[in-house]
Amino acid sequence: MASVKVAVRVRPMNRREKDLEAKFIIQMEKSKTTITNLKIPEGGTGDSGRERTKTFTYDFSFYSADTKSPDYVSQEMVFKTLGTDVVKSAFEGYNACVFAYGQTGSGKSYTMMGNSGDSGLIPRICEGLFSRINETTRWDEASFRTEVSYLEIYNERVRDLLRRKSSKTFNLRVREHPKEGPYVEDLSKHLVQNYGDVEELMDAGNINRTTAATGMNDVSSRSHAIFTIKFTQAKFDSEMPCETVSKIHLVDLAGSERADATGATGVRLKEGGNINKSLVTLGNVISALADLSQDAANTLAKKKQVFVPYRDSVLTWLLKDSLGGNSKTIMIATISPADVNYGETLSTLRYANRAKNIINKPTINEDANVKLIRELRAEIARLKTLLAQGNQIALLDSPTALSMEEKLQQNEARVQELTKEWTNKWNETQNILKEQTLALRKEGIGVVLDSELPHLIGIDDDLLSTGIILYHLKEGQTYVGRDDASTEQDIVLHGLDLESEHCIFENIGGTVTLIPLSGSQCSVNGVQIVEATHLNQGAVILLGRTNMFRFNHPKEAAKLREKRKSGLLSSFSLSMTDLSKSRENLSAVMLYNPGINAYIEEEVQRRLQDLHRVISEGCSTSADTMKDNEKLHNGTIQRKLKYERMVSRSLGANPDDLKDPIKISIPRYVLCGQGKDAHFEFEVKITVLDETWTVFRRYSRFREMHKTLKLKYAELAALEFPPKKLFGNKDERVIAERRSHLEKYLRDFFSVMLQSATSPLHINKVGLTLSKHTICEFSPFFKKGVFDYSSHGTG
Repeated sequence: MASVKVAVRVRPMNRREKDLEAKFIIQMEKSKTTITNLKIPEGGTGDSGRERTKTFTYDFSFYSADTKSPDYVSQEMVFKTLGTDVVKSAFEGYNACVFAYGQTGSGKSYTMMGNSGDSGLIPRICEGLFSRINETTRWDEASFRTEVSYLEIYNERVRDLLRRKSSKTFNLRVREHPKEGPYVEDLSKHLVQNYGDVEELMDAGNINRTTAATGMNDVSSRSHAIFTIKFTQAKFDSEMPCETVSKIHLVDLAGSERADATGATGVRLKEGGNINKSLVTLGNVISALADLSQDAANTLAKKKQVFVPYRDSVLTWLLKDSLGGNSKTIMIATISPADVNYGETLSTLRYANRAKNIINKPTINEDANVKLIRELRAEIARLKTLLAQGNQIALLDSPTALSMEEKLQQNEARVQELTKEWTNKWNETQNILKEQTLALRKEGIGVVLDSELPHLIGIDDDLLSTGIILYHLKEGQTYVGRDDASTEQDIVLHGLDLESEHCIFENIGGTVTLIPLSGSQCSVNGVQIVEATHLNQGAVILLGRTNMFRFNHPKEAAKLREKRKSGLLSSFSLSMTDLSKSRENLSAVMLYNPGINAYIEEEVQRRLQDLHRVISEGCSTSADTMKDNEKLHNGTIQRKLKYERMVSRSLGANPDDLKDPIKISIPRYVLCGQGKDAHFEFEVKITVLDETWTVFRRYSRFREMHKTLKLKYAELAALEFPPKKLFGNKDERVIAERRSHLEKYLRDFFSVMLQSATSPLHINKVGLTLSKHTICEFSPFFKKGVFDYSSHGTG
């Protein structure tokens, strides 16, 4: 067990306080901090017996009010006192947390983040961590992996500070894992190799963080920020492989504030209200945890039921483990030395005084088996020592000695069993790599799996599947089928249209052939096959309707690479025939299996683009080559037209299509941007026959589309467009009302366009071509990605 460490830091007077001619009311001596109430005369007491001075004792009191003072505590000294403990805890396998609390403008962000040339705790802890990693790695004592994430809690909403503006960053959900505790769903995690990477991410996050000027602080933090480091180290402990995972939460809280002092109104007032709400909840949690800790210490007192309100605030829910669980936690209370802030300063000191009573239960985050083996070995050593000390005949014959010897043997047997079980896992992995002629190698921050034999790589349509499946094709025949086949199958699969004995892969002298059995459904590059087919490097194979693989032939690929280097390999020799065939046939397959076959479409497109690039860069301008290019261009156009005909459908095929061929709705809206750029975007969901897609658009995009199209089509001028309002454009009630009006407008819009004789969407004119492509060509408003990189954000 470990109590929360509490430090108090006083800053210098700021310009506002000097202008008000404020008096200095804070004195510090070693770990004691004293505050003076100047309204009470010396030697007297105030109303209700209030004292003129109050003294609090903490773990540390940092005097940073005067740089000329001999007691002055710099950023470096704060790090050496508190930060080095955090780094040490991380290497020992403990979770750690540092958070700064105080009123607005009291120096929290300076203490945690610092400024240029004078780094705060967060950068120094990260630098210290990597400094020690480099030192340890030099002696090959362990290997390390470090990931960071950075979020802010703004108006009780979680936002990722390390994502691009064009991606979804607002309203991330907080979940709770039964073992690992609360976490943020979809929060981006970034692998870092050195302190430079961390610094770059930290700067990017700080730019995205919400700040604003108030009456008390020109750059007031309007959100709580949490910088998290996930630190994993793998090493050998007593000849046993051991891995520990530490999480370090570095928290910069927004300051508590009074509306009359900050002069906050409008948005600033709402922000301040949410900040104070979460800080009040934090205070309630600290009080409840302090009560629990005191009850645990006082065994004679009657236990009382204490409820800890973690879920009353997003901040306290995320810091649940840090505040009252598995973590070594440090609180830094930052205060102002001026008498004009007496009330806020006294409140902060009482807050900190309460927090030091919290008792946490930090434990090393390691594998349970390794921990048990270590404990059993310690027990064995203790029993052996006891037996050695009692090395007398009388004692050895006694029942006590016999029971000790029996217990010793049991422990040794248990350690042997656990060690064998643990090492078997490592040996199994090693044997697979040896037997299957596999090799792992590192490339940048990725890991590449190399194989010498022809093999299949599984392409899984299941979004929840996270593993990679590799099947080697042995010399001779490899049988593929279901587990209920009459004979044992080498590769067992499941799925639609898969036969008990489905097909055979024949590998003879390095040539691999796919042989379908008894009319089974087998496709190579989107082409159905009914007889033995030779497979080329990179072929995409579909067995049944759901089992898809990419065929790799390492030796063939190596030969092709050599030919390409030497210039002997023509641009059109790289399975051009297969690619063209697959491009033509994929569209038909996609109508039946759109999810899984989208991958093939993407793969074939990519490879065709690569060939086009090679042609443009390296091909000669001979007459033969020009003819080939012309053929390729004509073939591409034909395939595009064929694809469009196949994915479009006649409206006459289904009576329901005539009634409502285009369905459109606006299910929700989201808040994007910050500060002056803050705006709402509406999610527009469009369904044309069987195709559905969504785009996010702000109100101004709707207005632009309406103005542009009503000039082309007179019928649209009669449509009522939701008017722009001078006030309340960021009020959620107004936005909710606007959502329903815009949805009605879009439905009326398509109703008019489908009936208008001059419209390209007119039912009789469209015929076979009504599709997503048609709608996007009609107006870029409905096309994904059109506005993604504009100055106005995504929509």
